[in-house]
Amino acid sequence: MQTSKTHFPLVSGLGYVLVGGLLAGAILAIFLFAPTEQTMGHAQRIVYVHVAVAWLGLLGLLVMAGTGIVYLARRRLAWDHWFQSAGELGWLCCGLTLATGSLWAHEAWGTWWVWDPRLTTSFILWLIYSGILIVRASLEDPHQRARIGAILAILGTLDIPLVVLATRWFRGMHPVSPEMAPTMRITLLVSVIGFTAFFVLLAVRRRAQLQLQCSADKLAREADM
Repeated sequence: MQTSKTHFPLVSGLGYVLVGGLLAGAILAIFLFAPTEQTMGHAQRIVYVHVAVAWLGLLGLLVMAGTGIVYLARRRLAWDHWFQSAGELGWLCCGLTLATGSLWAHEAWGTWWVWDPRLTTSFILWLIYSGILIVRASLEDPHQRARIGAILAILGTLDIPLVVLATRWFRGMHPVSPEMAPTMRITLLVSVIGFTAFFVLLAVRRRAQLQLQCSADKLAREADM
């Protein structure tokens, strides 16, 4: 029995070099370019990673909701593969946000955790990610999994404005927008760009892996018929 060959787009060597350069540039900027903050010292450098992964935690859920909407409109599982890859990486980034935030809180406030509005809404975001991934893992039918996941992700985006605006809407210990020297702001921007590029690279690779797995499962079912 002949089967059609499916080609999956992979990141080129130039893409790896570009992403690696951006990520390396971000790390070097954090440790060598950014000045040492006078009050917190080197511990302040946590903020460059914290902000980057926090942004990616929000981006992951937005991608999930967007690809979920497209799946609901077209019923193509290829969009669900993007959904899954963004969900896994977004969950990881959200967890790193909580971890780096705890490190920051310990240095800045003398405690590992407070139920600050920004921290609380970020923790809720992590729970949303976890719930979606757990529900999807419990479903065997791929279309049912994609459909329910899409609905949950769309509803989950309601937490994003709360995370972003929590420091403005509610009183808390988390700063609204901390004052930073120009070199610190440049480092923060470089860090966000570098980690975002790495996020995209991992998402593309994971999506290709999921698509290959889906094709392999399809071929296995056809062989059993």
